Amino acid sequence: MMANRVLYLLGSAAPPVLDVGVVVDRARAAGWDVCLGLTPTAARWLEDQLPALERLTGHPVRSRYKLPAEPDVWPPADVALVAPATFNTLNQWALGITEKFVVGFVAEGVGRGIPTVAMPCVNEAFVRHVQFGRSIEALRTMGVHVLYGEGGFVPNPPGQGRPDTYPWHLALDACSRIVSRDQT
Repeated sequence: MMANRVLYLLGSAAPPVLDVGVVVDRARAAGWDVCLGLTPTAARWLEDQLPALERLTGHPVRSRYKLPAEPDVWPPADVALVAPATFNTLNQWALGITEKFVVGFVAEGVGRGIPTVAMPCVNEAFVRHVQFGRSIEALRTMGVHVLYGEGGFVPNPPGQGRPDTYPWHLALDACSRIVSRDQT
């Protein structure tokens, strides 16, 4: 299938990111041209896989800002998906702390009108932190489609995560719905 829609898949260092190659395959099979961005820690976790992920996507995997004189190496995004989105990534994004490429891109992207989906990957202990709820609400107020709770990610108790059950399909479906709606 010829890809004509561009998905920026932006992942944080949570266990589901270890399956990002499978997610890229699914997205490409659904017609997406995928550009993969990772937080620095997620990139370190996937360091041995980065060359294969670049071949799979056909684009460089980015985890750092480009230098000002460097050209942008990715095509423009139709939609951005931040998943898995850790406690740290969600809070930095909501608070506008953009030292990481992934967070900086989506913080600016929201302001530029790029449709954005976020799906957390946090345990119940992080959810109890007062900032988590504030960040989710702030992102939703900014127009981010946050897949959290019923119909999205549901947290587990600490130490009982099941990365194999992370609902990637819900995130990819949400991206498809948003782009389809925006193209009508």
